[in-house]
Formats: sequence, C-alpha cells, structure tokens
Amino acid sequence: MLGFGCSGRGDGASSSADSIDSLDTIVNIIPDTLRVATLYSPSSYFIYREQQMGYDYELASRFAADKGVDIDIVVAHNLAQAVEMLDSGLVHLIAYEVPVTAEYLEHLVPCGMENITHQVLVQPRAADSVRITDVTQLVGREVYVEKDSRYYYRMVNLNTELGGGIIIKPVAKDTLVAEDLLDMVADGTIPLTVVDSDVASVGRTYYPNLDISLQVSFPQRSAWAVSPSMSWLGDTITQWSSEESPRKEQAALMRRYYEKSKTQTGIYEIDFASGRMSGFDPLFKRYAAEIKWDWRLLSSMGYAESRYDSTQVSWAGARGIMQLMPATARAFGADPQTMAHNEVSVATAVKVINSLESSLRSYVPDADERKKFVIAAYNSGLAHILDAIAIAKLRGMNAQVWDGNVAEALMLKSNPEIYNLPEVRYGFFRGRQTYDYVRTVMACYDKARKQIKP
Repeated sequence: MLGFGCSGRGDGASSSADSIDSLDTIVNIIPDTLRVATLYSPSSYFIYREQQMGYDYELASRFAADKGVDIDIVVAHNLAQAVEMLDSGLVHLIAYEVPVTAEYLEHLVPCGMENITHQVLVQPRAADSVRITDVTQLVGREVYVEKDSRYYYRMVNLNTELGGGIIIKPVAKDTLVAEDLLDMVADGTIPLTVVDSDVASVGRTYYPNLDISLQVSFPQRSAWAVSPSMSWLGDTITQWSSEESPRKEQAALMRRYYEKSKTQTGIYEIDFASGRMSGFDPLFKRYAAEIKWDWRLLSSMGYAESRYDSTQVSWAGARGIMQLMPATARAFGADPQTMAHNEVSVATAVKVINSLESSLRSYVPDADERKKFVIAAYNSGLAHILDAIAIAKLRGMNAQVWDGNVAEALMLKSNPEIYNLPEVRYGFFRGRQTYDYVRTVMACYDKARKQIKP
C-alpha cells in the first residue's frame, strides 16, 4: 500500500509473496517484523485522511509495540486468501474476526480476545408499539439482504421455520453491500435488512435512528488466528490479551469503532439573515485570501466540519474548527495540541487545501469544479479521491466532474467488488460520509453567496 508503510493489498501481497521466504520457523521467538494479514472493512482496517485505522489494526499494532517488534500489514481480498497466506507461512497472524467453526479449525488456531456476534434485524428506531421485537413479526414484511450471502440463507431458513410469509428481497452484491443497505434503512429507502451485529453497531454510529436490538441467528464466536505450527504465538497473544492494559485498550477501541458517534455533533446553526456566518468571519476572510478562495466557501467547510466548535474532537481524533488530524497538523508544521486555537486551525487548513489543489490540478483542470474535489479530499484524504477518479474512468464516467460522476464512484468504495480491483489502491472507504459532506458544504456556500456579502 503506497505511502503507508504496509506491504500492500491482497493481490499485491500474493504477487510479491513469491520473493518472500516462508516464515515457518521452529524457534518460538516473535520475529522482528510481525507479518499480519487482515481485510479491509469498516472496523478492522481502512485508510482515513491518510492514516491507517481500524479496531484489529490498532490492537495488533499495540501487541507488536508491547513485544518490541515491528508490524507489516498484508491486506487479503477475502478470508479464504488470508487463511491461505497463513497456511503457506507467508504471514504469522490473521488479525481479523475469523469464525470459530469446524471449517476454519482445520487450518488454524484461534487466539486473542474472542468476540461473539449475531445476525440482527436493522430497522428504523420507533415506538415499542411499532418496533419489531420478535421474528414472527417478520411475516408479511419485506427484508432486503445481499443475494447469496449468509444473511440471505438465514432469512430463507427462518422463513421455512415460520411456515413462510417473509418477503425476502435479495440484492445483487455487485451493486449494493451490507453497509449500503444500512444507509438505505436509515434514510427510509428500504424498510428492513439483516447484517452481523458488529457491522450493525458500526452503522449505528453513523445513524442513531437505527434499531439493531433483535437477534435473528444463533451466536457466532470469532477471534484472531495463527497456524497450528505457530500455536505458541497464539498462546502468547492470548496471554497478552488477558492482561489489564491490553484489555483496557481493547475496551477503548470498542468504544471508538463500535459506539462513538461518527456524525457531526455541534449545535450552531448559521443565521443567514444576520449577514454573517459566524463570529470567525474575519479569520476566514484573512486566510481564504491566501489561496484566492471565497471566504464563504472556507467558512462553509468549517461549519460542516465542526459547526464552528473549537472544542470538537472526532471519533478519529480530528480536532478544532477545521477538524485536522494530529498527523496532518504535524505534516504542515503545526503542533496537534494547538488545533483548538482557531487561528492555527484555519491557517493550517488553508495549507492543506493549497496542497490538495496542487495535487488535483492535473486531474481536474477546471478551477471551480476542482474545488469540489479538494473539499472531498479534505474530508476523506486524497488517496480515496484518486481511487474514485480511477473508478470513474473504469466505469466510463467523467473523471473531471464531481456531481453524478466521481461522487458516485466514491460511493462504490465500500463494495469489495470495487475496492479489490487492481486499479483501486487504497481499499475500503465509506464514501457516503464524504459524499454528504461535499453536499453540505456546497449547500451552505450557495446559501451564503445569496445572503451574505463577499
């Protein structure tokens, strides 16, 4: 994975693996570099604002740090490929929730902190009199699920158990995936879906209006895994995971990825009739001039990022009015601890915007159109926007136009059929967040242009 210190994607890993000696060893010593297989997902591993993130990634990194070794992440296309890597000795550990089933126990040894998930019904939050609280109430209801997925087969079996009546709506995986169906329940496009409880928990951090309380399957145990030949490593990980400090770390990561809201929480609303956007108008005017932007557009980004609340700290650690990540602040010469200072935050944001403008100029020649790409890259990180441009080209879209083209391509980066393509270099991304962010910024800016003087 270029630029992030990882050995790469699943296909990159397999192509480079031929030049890597087998890691099978007899000596029970953790290697200087722990090679870890994982999968892109909304919780296990992903890139956000140019930073590696994810529950499994961070926990594995903590284990490596505690043991004084380096970590090298290899991203597999799917779990079968990760198991194959483990089998052939190309990685030491799978840091991903591997189901503890007979199928997998033939090839690996579970280790670390065990998790238990269920398939759950996802429905809009409603009064108790309306909410579905028992699977028998699904009779006569439409339930949308991924075609030929475990969710689909669970619904088929449940329908048989109930004597029929559930209206199962299979959706092709090449068009929509579980995360997309969650979005659609949240906005009322579809009434119900079924996903794993961990996926549903992440979804609810974006959409608090979802109810995920009804379990519709038996529990499924899952854990990290090592090969039988390195069971000693599994024992070491399991012992480490039982210690107080790692358990506190695990609890904090669970809150970060599965519980903490990922939506903007500020309450400030712009009173356009007042003729100003916020008390920070002079600040935005001063620094927008440095990049020859309309200050109202820069201010609209501040509104969308934090509602002008300098105390905001996002689930990912972004801070201040302009919600800059600590690594980004450092990269542009600012102390992350100063991001709560409004002038430092805006001044640093302008430097970031100027850098993104330079990076995107060759991709989007039109200056006005390019601003949308820059705004998107500010929110997601440049890597995902470059991926979206590549996807747009692959699908015959106009790669120099945001609305209806690259914006739609970005939304496809939550689909494994898309993010595992060789042309897509930076993997999974929940594009809906950035898609909505750009719309919010531009809507705010359009209104400001009509009612507030330049």
